[in-house]
Amino acid sequence: METVKGLLNGAGFRVVLVAVSKLWTLVLYVLRKNLRTVIQHKTVKYDIFPLSPVSIERLRLVKRKTLVLDLDETLIHTHHDGVVRQTVRPGTQPDFTMRIISDRHPVLFSVFKRPHVDFFLDCVSQWYDLVIFTASTEEYGAAVTDHLDNNRGILKRRYFRQHCSLEFCYNFAYKFYTKNLSSVCDDPTSVFILDNSPDSYKNNPDNAIAIKSWFADPSDTALLNLLPMLDALRFVSDVRSVLGRNLHTSTRS
Repeated sequence: METVKGLLNGAGFRVVLVAVSKLWTLVLYVLRKNLRTVIQHKTVKYDIFPLSPVSIERLRLVKRKTLVLDLDETLIHTHHDGVVRQTVRPGTQPDFTMRIISDRHPVLFSVFKRPHVDFFLDCVSQWYDLVIFTASTEEYGAAVTDHLDNNRGILKRRYFRQHCSLEFCYNFAYKFYTKNLSSVCDDPTSVFILDNSPDSYKNNPDNAIAIKSWFADPSDTALLNLLPMLDALRFVSDVRSVLGRNLHTSTRS
């Protein structure tokens, strides 16, 4: 009899243990699922103070500059139906979805916005003329940009794959697209690009800010971290005097 009771107690303990384990797994899943949403919408603050008379005069003496922005893995991350990306946790909800016709077939894209991208665009649009330059197709890039712009009229100028140059790396035998900034602005002193791919700006390394590729990390703050430098860069007469100091390599870590 004691043996039977012991077996029953042991079985009961295992049932309770399994139930607790499943409950804890569910709690962790819910927390992970909502963490990104919480971080995306938490209060973000970068104080933009009124400019002093000296700063106003300084801005008057220099040209308003153009900031060129890449899309994929810089401002957003995307995957489409039929492709499993391990970088996105199952169950993570995209910020928006788009159905694009590709090769005569409709493809559903799930788009995830980099943390704080909306706040970032609000800030930098006050300091620079913004341009989107992506190596993606126009159908896809225009649709993503429309969502990011959200009828604010800050992302009117857009360049796509047809505006890129296709190059070939013979050492590693791969093709890549480069973005010629002269097609955006003919003054190299007043234009620069923010991009996660060094191949994109290989012809304009002194006019580039590198940013770490983003896929799914909800705690990423790379865009926020750039704001102080971008706030100051608008006051220089030549962006290359700052960006030419190999900053485009040191910011990639």
